[in-house]
Amino acid sequence: MKIVITDLDQDRTTEEEAVAEAAGVQLVLRQARTEDEVIAAAQGADGLLVQYAPISDRVLEALPTVRAIGRYGVGVDTIDLAAATAHGVAVSNVPDYGTEDVSDHAVALAVTLSRGIVELDRNLREGTYSLVPVKPLHRLSTRTVGVIGLGRIGAATARKARALGFSVQGCDPMRAAGTTTEDGIAVRTRDEVLSTSDVLSIHVPLTEGTRHLITTSTLARMRPGSLLVNTSRGGVVDTDAVVEALRSGHLGGAGLDVFETEPLPVDSPLRECPTAVLTPHASWYSEESETELKRRVIENVVEVLAGRTPRNILNPEVLGGAAG
Repeated sequence: MKIVITDLDQDRTTEEEAVAEAAGVQLVLRQARTEDEVIAAAQGADGLLVQYAPISDRVLEALPTVRAIGRYGVGVDTIDLAAATAHGVAVSNVPDYGTEDVSDHAVALAVTLSRGIVELDRNLREGTYSLVPVKPLHRLSTRTVGVIGLGRIGAATARKARALGFSVQGCDPMRAAGTTTEDGIAVRTRDEVLSTSDVLSIHVPLTEGTRHLITTSTLARMRPGSLLVNTSRGGVVDTDAVVEALRSGHLGGAGLDVFETEPLPVDSPLRECPTAVLTPHASWYSEESETELKRRVIENVVEVLAGRTPRNILNPEVLGGAAG
């Protein structure tokens, strides 16, 4: 059996190699970024490990031996799940490997923006020893964090923000407004969260329903001077709208770890916004999360190839079982 890593920007494959060797599976690393490159790279493969490469119906049609696909991460927006199901290909992800890391990063961005850390650092290095450029700052306990999406990562972000003194509220299509989560987080409507939060943290997958969830109109409903944090998917946020809101001052700052185009283009106007804190899709990373991700993504695929149901599968019907 052969598993092809279609693409990977990490600096090692130690964990994948160990699992493959133990299972008696051949492992091949490629760097395919387009459909044609994937088709050429994965001929004869039984399984694929995918980071960013597009897996479309056309790709699957050209790779009839593929029986399992593992996604490095949570989101599977680059994989045509319906097409995979139609072709009888099991698709798995690793939905919980980075919960602590992403939520830590989201809270770190919220605090960094709330305290003006980056601006203070930049100004000091340029010779300005003053608080004036970042005034007014407010005590965290007087600020409200609104969390859009109360899944694993959103719920963890809410808990951690509350532990730092923020008031916290959230919204989620799976939870009724007016209720309270198991962790005691008040659930509001999305409009209520938008209009009454000082910091808005986004934690939703990228789907057709969430693409450009944050637009000029939604930003206009936010409080003047409020802050935006996005550690989910870049396409959830309309970049042009955020740039406009930052330039006008309506948005007091933005902490962005993900972007509509990655890597962030060198000519992106976000780079010229002094109140934007930008990180390179790094929120998922810690040594512990990387190790767990790399081990579990290949374990899921090996399980399918061995005729078993993996721990995480998004289309269990292709195996005739329930989700793990």
